[in-house]
Amino acid sequence: MDRPLRVAEIDHVVIRCRDQTRALDFYTRVLGLGEERRLEAIGLIQLRAGAGMIDLVPADPPPSHQGRNVDHVCLGVEAPDMAALIRYLRAEGVEVLGDPAERYGARGMGLSVYVLDPDGNIIELKQRPAA
Repeated sequence: MDRPLRVAEIDHVVIRCRDQTRALDFYTRVLGLGEERRLEAIGLIQLRAGAGMIDLVPADPPPSHQGRNVDHVCLGVEAPDMAALIRYLRAEGVEVLGDPAERYGARGMGLSVYVLDPDGNIIELKQRPAA
């Protein structure tokens, strides 16, 4: 049987937050994402991340480190100087996990580094490969 679909891209990722204000600051001020809309009735904040979205929702009950359902989220970034990016992140108080390394992703190989967001979610920041 023919497959009736083709996955074209990651549309959005939902992140449960212990402190939504702190998470919003990290994703908007530190990483530069734009807030697109809010649905106050359900506590949803949607951020634009290129063609995709990151949704921040309150964690009720709070997530535990033992019960994670997502390993990490990878954000493709335009950051030609990885050392400068890491210095910036550390100056912002962001925990950087290990050294940058070449890793494969949706657009091929690229240098990336893992960081923790304010709720302990692992975020991979991956340079887009050279054109």
